[in-house]
Parts: sequence; structure tokens; C-alpha cells
Amino acid sequence: MDQFQSTQPIYLQIMALIKRQIATAQLRPGGQLGSVRELAMNYQVNPNTVQRALSELEREGLLKSDRTVGRYVTDDMSMIEALHRSLFIEATSRYVDEVNELKVSAEDAITAVRIQLKGENT
Repeated sequence: MDQFQSTQPIYLQIMALIKRQIATAQLRPGGQLGSVRELAMNYQVNPNTVQRALSELEREGLLKSDRTVGRYVTDDMSMIEALHRSLFIEATSRYVDEVNELKVSAEDAITAVRIQLKGENT
């Protein structure tokens, strides 16, 4: 599927998508995920790939499994907040790396961020 890159295993990309959905509350704490088959159809990948991603997320503690009912997002808010913080730090780090590579001053970078957050385009 076009949404996945060939530079990284698809199951890792699915994990990243689900983590982002958890961190942004698109998947709510305690909320149920679709079945492996539903997710595989949605992502247009093999169910084994989805199963691997979900198993890894369970191992990390972000998902819980009830064998008879399905998988749920953790309701551990400290874990979700830590995930959110981690994703934010990663995004910030990527931005800072780009800014440094372009040799942009800190003041200009901060100004650009403020403009973007306000929704203004230059």
C-alpha cells in the first residue's frame, strides 16, 4: 500500500501509526481495536503483519488483550502521557536536526514555529 515505505518493516510502521493514534486520542484509553482481519484489510497487509505489530504493542504495554473479546488500548494514563512525550521529543529532535543542517538561527527557527502554530504561511 502507498502509505508504507520500503525502508522499514511494515509491522514497525503499523506500530508507529497505532502509537500516534493512541498519543493523539484517536484511539481512546480502554478503547477496543478492530480485529486483526479488519486492521489487515484496512492497511491492505497480511494479517500476520498486523498480528506481529499488535503483539509488540502488547509487549510494550500499550495494548491489552482479552482473548474472547479482543484488544484494547491501555487505560494507564501515565504510559499514554509518556508515549505522547516521547513522540513529541522525537518530532522536535527531527526538526532541530533539519534546522541545524540548514544553518538556521535559533531565533528564526522559533519564529517559524510560532508562525506555523498560528496557522500563518509565509
